[in-house]
Amino acid sequence: MTDLVELYRGWDAGESVSAMSNRLGLDRKTIRKYVGVAVDAGLAPGVGGGVEEWTARIGAWFPDRADTRLRRSSWTVFDEHEGWIRAQLDAAVTMATIWQRLVDEYHVEGSERSLNRWVAATIDPVERAGVKATALLPPSPPGQVGQVDYGLMGTWEPPAGGKRARVQGWIMTLPCSRNMFVYPTIRMRQPDWEQAHVAAFEFFGGTPRRIVCDNLKTGVLKPDLYDPAINKSYQQLASHYGCLVDPARVARPKDKPFVERVVQYVRGSWWRGRSFTSLEQMRVDAADWCRRVAGARQIRAMPGGAVNDVFTAVEAQALLPLPPRPFEVAEWVTGKVAPDCHVSVKGCLYSVPYRLIGQRLDIRLTDQVAEFYYRGSLVKTHPRGWGKDRRTDIDDYPPAHAAWLHKDAVHVRALAARIGPACAALIEQRMSINALAAFRACAGIVRLAENHDPAVVEAACRIAATVGDTSYRTIKNLVTQGAPQPAERPQGDNGAKGLLRGPQAFNHPTIQ
Repeated sequence: MTDLVELYRGWDAGESVSAMSNRLGLDRKTIRKYVGVAVDAGLAPGVGGGVEEWTARIGAWFPDRADTRLRRSSWTVFDEHEGWIRAQLDAAVTMATIWQRLVDEYHVEGSERSLNRWVAATIDPVERAGVKATALLPPSPPGQVGQVDYGLMGTWEPPAGGKRARVQGWIMTLPCSRNMFVYPTIRMRQPDWEQAHVAAFEFFGGTPRRIVCDNLKTGVLKPDLYDPAINKSYQQLASHYGCLVDPARVARPKDKPFVERVVQYVRGSWWRGRSFTSLEQMRVDAADWCRRVAGARQIRAMPGGAVNDVFTAVEAQALLPLPPRPFEVAEWVTGKVAPDCHVSVKGCLYSVPYRLIGQRLDIRLTDQVAEFYYRGSLVKTHPRGWGKDRRTDIDDYPPAHAAWLHKDAVHVRALAARIGPACAALIEQRMSINALAAFRACAGIVRLAENHDPAVVEAACRIAATVGDTSYRTIKNLVTQGAPQPAERPQGDNGAKGLLRGPQAFNHPTIQ
């Protein structure tokens, strides 16, 4: 109806068919058809009349155009099922499902798009249960909110060669000034998530009081509207900067609309068609783009000038000041203490006090140190290990074990002397040849006195020295058997017959 009113008013003003075709986007044959109806009615250009007069004339010439529902012939099939359609809408059934059921169960031939038009023209939106209103968020005060999101920028292949990587763009937007910061990363791990926040706060020169983020595990362990469980490391970052982490509701992107809207803008304006030499160069370029391009935008809803101007004039001084030193990015993991007093963390082994064997510890990893916490208390600190490193503190073992690890050759000789002179002589004889090579065997020999009678160990050492076998295994076997005395060897001829002659008989002078 509106297009027809404009068509006839242009014709009445003397506008040509070509001009009306260009202005209204209608075919010239269509325009001539409608103009012919006015001519047949006895009208000519210059007849005059306003919108109401032409609307009344068009309604008389084209009654179907006067129906505000824009009824078409295919709509009659929907009229027959109006009650059923209303019941489906009251049950919050989607329009696509309603159309599919009409086709499958009632063999309706109308299209889904026609059904949508019929519902929009026939049923009052207030009556439709599935209609939800969108409430605009109130304006954000300066320095109050920072909205966080990240999205896929694309794939990147390092110029020096290597595997292609998917680049994610981490974005923080300040709703008040619409200033933004982009931090590209290959993986969204805990250190990357925290480092992006630190870089954003440094870029803005301050910290917003509230951070609205998604419910990913690096930020939120357990989503909840009233009491969300924030990742421990992320909570420490928020405490360091004095801000509040306020996660958005699950599957509610409208809770952070300002950052949701700019993901595609960043992908199209900064990422596409660009090449980068490294991830570090990519991050420098993204920060420069935020200042030069994104910061120079003119936001229609903000008449105060460009984004950078509004940020400098209104929001920069309203942000929380940065602490004296930036937050030390850390990663939190858990690990169980094994019977050997060590915890395996990312392939490395770290020792902890033996009394924690079997317990699960919270482990804080930085680039420099690994800190181990038990029930919130720090129990051990090690230099950070990489690869298959092993970090062992001997004092973490039980006292008996740790004492042996501290012992040397002097201590072993002293223990041998306490056992007895035969043991001391045996140990001294073995160590005199090569003390370093014999230390382990000698230490094992003197340790036999911890679980056996020292007198038995002394006797075993005396027997071993007599037979000429001073190995640890021989002495251990003798101790296990109680160090029995060897049988006496027979003396003399041992009862040999008299006809047998001894060797002296062969030296007799009469024997030739």
